[in-house]
Amino acid sequence: MTDLQFHELTKEKGAAYVVLNRPKHNVFNIEMMEELTALLVELNTDADLKCVVIKGKGASWCAGVEVGDHKPELAPEMIRVFDALLRQIHAMKIPTIAAVHGACLGGGMEVAIACDMVAAGKSAVFGQPEIKLGFLPPYAAVRLPHLVGPSKAIEICTTGRRYSADAMAQMGLLCDLFEDDAFEEGVAKIVKEIGHCSPLIIRLNKKAVKQHLGLGIEAALESVGDMFLNQLMKTEDTMEGIKSFEEKRRATWVNK
Repeated sequence: MTDLQFHELTKEKGAAYVVLNRPKHNVFNIEMMEELTALLVELNTDADLKCVVIKGKGASWCAGVEVGDHKPELAPEMIRVFDALLRQIHAMKIPTIAAVHGACLGGGMEVAIACDMVAAGKSAVFGQPEIKLGFLPPYAAVRLPHLVGPSKAIEICTTGRRYSADAMAQMGLLCDLFEDDAFEEGVAKIVKEIGHCSPLIIRLNKKAVKQHLGLGIEAALESVGDMFLNQLMKTEDTMEGIKSFEEKRRATWVNK
């Protein structure tokens, strides 16, 4: 995608880096959310990608959605566009990583927790302060109970409290927590670990997790067993993985 107004995009060694870039605090407006959705749609068609990292430029990762876009005449369009963005994050075939520094609040926190993984620097701050302006966070109300349980979700949504990255890690919302001066290096390590793997097998692993959420154990095991035998075991990359292990060498993936 060319002529990005609110984002920067780079690709390196199978990873796409999307940088939120709307000074001063990367607050989403309708146009920025539409641009991010379109960018993710395009990235989802790149069969060679292994992960998408969403970062923020400046002092904050994302401090929310423009309050003005919540006015009655704009609210329906804002919700439609915001929901489309969240649905697209869920539709990504490869792992999505929110690499969070600074403020991650309101709609920003909702976008972060829509990602598969959230990594944060120690000074990052999270929260759903919408209630203080007379609003509710629609996606957080749905997503947070699955991540932290109903009690903690209600606390987050009804107090509007700001939480440290340490507190988020204790709730289980973070995959990794790094000292601020080691943040970039830490995120790079996550990307490098994913980068050693086959793009095709990464997709199958994510699909295996997402496709079986909420299923009973019998149905889930039957389905994932079928995926293992009839999809995974028919790939060239799985055969290459076995062969490389036996030959004590690094695998050469062909993405087939």
